[in-house]
Amino acid sequence: MPAANTTATDRKPSPRTPYAVRTPTARAKLTNGTRGMVLPGIDQRSAIARRYRDVICAIIADLGGESRLSEARLQLIRRFSALVVQAETMEAALVDGKPFDSAAHAHISSTLVRLAARVGLNRVPKNVTPSLHDYLESKVAATEAAE
Repeated sequence: MPAANTTATDRKPSPRTPYAVRTPTARAKLTNGTRGMVLPGIDQRSAIARRYRDVICAIIADLGGESRLSEARLQLIRRFSALVVQAETMEAALVDGKPFDSAAHAHISSTLVRLAARVGLNRVPKNVTPSLHDYLESKVAATEAAE
């Protein structure tokens, strides 16, 4: 009869670990990007939600698209976008003559600088250089058209 005490190395690893990549049906709506949701349970039509989504999309586009970004960088972009919207809301209140917390605004601005350094400040240009095959085909087509 086998010993009742088994060590962790004796056990087979479970095929379902909590960190395994899940199928789309087992993931959250936010992970799947269902119906363009940025934050589930929030009215996506409000001005602040639209601005938040626009900032996220603009930064992702600047960095070369979502497929080129890690999940960690996407999370930093979301945090950055939330602070951008918060800072803009505070600035709108200032211009409207409402009370303005300059210390909180300075703190947000400082955090934005640090997040921007982590996310990346430079735009990633889209590669529009044709492949060698496409270039040679265009030269052949141009030569044939000239004849």
